[in-house]
Amino acid sequence: MTAHRNFKNQVRARAARTGESYTAALRNIRSARPGGAAPEEARHRGTVRLAVAQTHLRTDPRDAAALSGSGREVRALMREAARQGARIVHFPEGALCYPGKLVMSADGPDEVGPADWDRCRWEVLRSELRAVADLARELRLWTVIASAHRLTGSNRPHNSLYVVSDRGQVVTRYDERLLSRTKGAYMYAPGSSPVTFEVDGTRFGCLLGMEIHYPELFAEYERLDADCVLFSTSGTLGNTSAQAQGHAAVNGYWVSLAVPAGQAAASPSGIVAPDGDWLAQCAAGDSPAVAVADLDDGSEAAAEAVAYARPWRRAVRAGLYDGHRVTDPRSEDRTAAF
Repeated sequence: MTAHRNFKNQVRARAARTGESYTAALRNIRSARPGGAAPEEARHRGTVRLAVAQTHLRTDPRDAAALSGSGREVRALMREAARQGARIVHFPEGALCYPGKLVMSADGPDEVGPADWDRCRWEVLRSELRAVADLARELRLWTVIASAHRLTGSNRPHNSLYVVSDRGQVVTRYDERLLSRTKGAYMYAPGSSPVTFEVDGTRFGCLLGMEIHYPELFAEYERLDADCVLFSTSGTLGNTSAQAQGHAAVNGYWVSLAVPAGQAAASPSGIVAPDGDWLAQCAAGDSPAVAVADLDDGSEAAAEAVAYARPWRRAVRAGLYDGHRVTDPRSEDRTAAF
């Protein structure tokens, strides 16, 4: 660990001498080293500006006017994100529509039952998604937007996040895997795998719905070398913000939390740094908004989380201490006296 400490002192000294941020000094010292690597160092991915949005939640996919209104709101926020220099914008679950369980229930309107997806105005939803993709191409803005993804025949749709590139193309799609009781019993088919994609060298992972409650999914993205996890939800519990901060700090990556505007009083949309601190949050109100942050924010704490804490934890998990274990009767006897 002495090499680790000495290297950090070198970075701090350069930052003080040049006026650079800690991250910039770290990057420049890396590039000057033989092989470009620092002790226990993760690779540098670059900087990307991320916008996270909060939108109104509309629950009736039979209502063409409401679907169109959601589409206009999403596109207005895309323009605002682009105006603030974002390279990618991330929307909450239900940004276009979050089909209500009673609205969709074949046994409704007062009883939850199997969803009747013939009630969805699929042609209107597809039209709004195409308009979002067209605008993403026009703005050169990567866009992560939630929607039901229709399957064939009588199969239920997936609850999904579409990843639309800055060329207006769907490059991948994440399907929610660990569904809520109602979603799994009545509404959606679960997905099967994690998804990652890259924007300007920064690797993103996606999670959705109630999956913030499953730390193993966030750990999976750490193993997949994600730099940021985009989590979209339609509703929050009191500890959702705290969980997002915890997942970021434990895994040493950024977490973007996208929630509906109606939930913003308790837990507004925002972006958490790898040290667990909030970089940016939307206003805690009932209005659509975006918050923007650079995923290389220049803070020493975030840089150290990415460059040191994360690779150190990987080394420990890989058996760093295996060779230090001893065979000792006082170790094996857990009732041994003081």
